[in-house]
Amino acid sequence: MEFILVGLILTALTLGVLQLGLAVYVRNVVHDAAVEGAFHAALADTEDREGIERTRQVITRAIGTAYAEDIALTESVVSGAPTVTVRVRAPLPVLGLWGVPGAWEVSANAPAESFD
Repeated sequence: MEFILVGLILTALTLGVLQLGLAVYVRNVVHDAAVEGAFHAALADTEDREGIERTRQVITRAIGTAYAEDIALTESVVSGAPTVTVRVRAPLPVLGLWGVPGAWEVSANAPAESFD
């Protein structure tokens, strides 16, 4: 009986650590995709939709389309320099890749290039 109880506790602990690792991986993928999309959209010869599409492609290839549904791009001025910001809202994985929709929001900035 003691072996079963200890085994259940250790199994639950192991699965919890694995889920935490998966959640950190998902967050890193979404953030890296936002960074790549922001830098792609900030190029002088690209359009905003290309940055959004690049972000969507990176997320979809790594973890699936459910995490690439809410992507927004804005242009602003930060410290006097034009900046492109990509914001991604993604689910927080709670059980495998299933999770709470829109619980995480990550953003990335990139300085906008110009031909001037």
